[in-house]
Amino acid sequence: MFIAKVAKWSSTSQFTRPLINPPTYIEHKGKRFLIVDAPSNNNLPLYIQEFERWNVTDVVRCCEATYSRKPLTAKGIEVHDWVFGDGEAPPSHVVDVWLMLIDERFGNKESEEQKPCIATHCVAGLGRAPVLVAIALIEDGMPPLDAVAYIRERRRERSTTSTQVH
Repeated sequence: MFIAKVAKWSSTSQFTRPLINPPTYIEHKGKRFLIVDAPSNNNLPLYIQEFERWNVTDVVRCCEATYSRKPLTAKGIEVHDWVFGDGEAPPSHVVDVWLMLIDERFGNKESEEQKPCIATHCVAGLGRAPVLVAIALIEDGMPPLDAVAYIRERRRERSTTSTQVH
């Protein structure tokens, strides 16, 4: 009986599989971010659906590429490769370009009906990607430990490593 249900279920054209780890939405002072796991070429269409739902304009890859950027750029989503080591703090040049991107996307866009959102990912969305979002929150005036706690409450308990917090 279970096998029959699975076969019928998987053959249904309206069925859309959810992502194993759903994106984490973070919003603060009008700035919108999605923290996600690294997509693969196989599940990229699922991520693109989520990105379109949240009006993602940019994807920041903090790890080596695991998928082609072409499907994203075809949808008008810019892909930024700002790779840094797992468990490490981002180098100053990555922080600089990250903050410039935030200023470009969120500066003076109050009148837009659908506000932009920046997605960021590392391999599992637990270290590098949350650190970038924490930096954005800190730059907006949130105390550093509050920024980390805010993201951990929404993502998972260990969204940043102790090395990255210090």
